Amino acid sequence: MKTNKLLRNSLTVAGATCLLLLSSCATNNTMSGSDNLGNMEASSAADLEPNQPKPDWGKNMTDPMAVVIEQLASYKAPPLTTLTAEQARKQPTPAQAAMAVMKENNIPKPPSNVDTMGRKIPVDGGQIHMRIYTPKTGKDSYPVIVYYHGGGWVIADLDTYNASAEGLANKAEAVVVSVAYRQAPEYKFPTAHNDSYAAYEWTVKNAASIKGDPNRIAVVGESAGGNLAAAVSMMARDKGMQLPIHEVLVYPIAGHDFTTESYRESENVKPLSSGLMKWFFDKYLNSPAEGDNPMISLVNADLKGMPPTTIIGAQYDPLRTEGKTLADNMEKAGVRTSHKVYDGTTHEFFGMAAVVSQAKDAQAMAVSELKEAFNK
Repeated sequence: MKTNKLLRNSLTVAGATCLLLLSSCATNNTMSGSDNLGNMEASSAADLEPNQPKPDWGKNMTDPMAVVIEQLASYKAPPLTTLTAEQARKQPTPAQAAMAVMKENNIPKPPSNVDTMGRKIPVDGGQIHMRIYTPKTGKDSYPVIVYYHGGGWVIADLDTYNASAEGLANKAEAVVVSVAYRQAPEYKFPTAHNDSYAAYEWTVKNAASIKGDPNRIAVVGESAGGNLAAAVSMMARDKGMQLPIHEVLVYPIAGHDFTTESYRESENVKPLSSGLMKWFFDKYLNSPAEGDNPMISLVNADLKGMPPTTIIGAQYDPLRTEGKTLADNMEKAGVRTSHKVYDGTTHEFFGMAAVVSQAKDAQAMAVSELKEAFNK
């Protein structure tokens, strides 16, 4: 195989802005966007090839996806399941691996044209922080996306997923409210869910104050954030609050059944294995019985009256099967639903558009459906 020029042991981490469009980092550490790559010849992501054979669990991975997973493995980090939550939050991530590939191959980061500001809001038992991204395109009012980051309700934060929110603001030309819900195990279920709803309710009531159109508000989430986005829609429906006009759920946690086809296939899958999902549940739930709660097991929830939904999945992901089941159940409930699984990809691929072409396609799908909802 062609030798790739990858960073193996030296990844400089600084700042709080990932280089990936719609990045899905999973730690607080991010690479500065100010690195001078000099006059190196830029490589095309399509030219990337792994140095080693693809793992047995991922023989159908695309070459660029395999390069990222190979780079992640090169950090030789301990399995998150052997660590405390605090230790796990400090480990290298798929996004760091993708950024290393970008840097070594002089693959540029996408341009950005947004301003950011912070806002704290009161919630039951405390307060949470939100980061608000506003396009610098000179309009008086924009549609709004309330965004929920991933990390199994345990790891990651606003800095970790900064580029995800920033990319949505740029591509959808929308104000994005990125929510720092409180996390487990410090805060157990349903704290993250209640915080997420409080942030949505605040946005509905205060959209005009942040250049947002209160009649055009959508929710988007990745992984655990996809679960939160759907739960927020259910809570809004049940409380008689204004519904989001659309929701985008990127490989959402949608069940608590460890016997599904994709769970059985994912014992050794990276970066998200079946065992790691169980570790997340153990940290967030007060007891296994809470896994049956409809806010956790979306596949068993009453889905009637939910907003139009886009569900995006990855081939190598324990959450793939439940994502498909959720899409099927939504359609049975009369919810207009789009669902697509991207072959050759793993969990976290959505944030790797600069490296993985399927991520670019998935992002285009999400933004297209958001824009369609905003323009109705």
